[in-house]
Amino acid sequence: MKIKQLATRQRIRRSLLLLSFLLFPITLYYFSPALILSGASQGIINGSFLAFSLMFLSSLFLGRLWCGWACPAGALQEMAAPANNKRLPRGRVDWIKWAIWIPWIGLIAFLAIRAGGYHAVDPLYQIPGGATLAIPAGSGPPWWMIYYIIVALFLVLALVVGRRAGCRTVCWMAPFMIIGRWLRNRVRWPALRLVAAPDKCTDCLTCTRECPMSLEVHEMVKRADMEDGECILCGTCVDGCKQMAIHYSFSGGR
Repeated sequence: MKIKQLATRQRIRRSLLLLSFLLFPITLYYFSPALILSGASQGIINGSFLAFSLMFLSSLFLGRLWCGWACPAGALQEMAAPANNKRLPRGRVDWIKWAIWIPWIGLIAFLAIRAGGYHAVDPLYQIPGGATLAIPAGSGPPWWMIYYIIVALFLVLALVVGRRAGCRTVCWMAPFMIIGRWLRNRVRWPALRLVAAPDKCTDCLTCTRECPMSLEVHEMVKRADMEDGECILCGTCVDGCKQMAIHYSFSGGR
């Protein structure tokens, strides 16, 4: 059986994703939805606050590039894709992450206000040594327990529901970048984006079939509008199109 060779860009992307996943035991608490609540209750801007803020700020110029190129949970789900590569129906599950994110953000704001606002910055708050796995035993739930719970959550969703199901349903990081991209698209300052040439499209549907986020990329190409809140700018459609009907651009417009 002949194994299909990935494009160089996709090999680089998947290598970066794998590296991010391998580093997850070190970086876990910087993406903690619970630790930011603890920090807010004491008026402390902690590591997860800074990480989520950087995701939002980067999305103003890079969209959801983080999700496609550096997210450890994204890496896990793409590794699980061979076991269940089912496409997810559009719109039926996307609301779930908002139902999680909005109350969570509201609770963060409530705790911060009750603490009198943020008055200190401590990136290593509750992360002694700067790495999750360096946290001593007895200072709360063992880090490895939380690690395996998160891994199990995203892995089970990918295996049971389909392609990057965790990104589409429960990810608490995605909304930061979706909002950032939405703001960028209102003003249309230069940013990394995909651009389509509909006249080059031969309707092979490869872009849609291979999209890890289950987007109707072919339809996006036909209407010459590649913007979608769930697009992670992974470039799978760019590298899979033999007619080069899709390409990256850092420019204004939509």
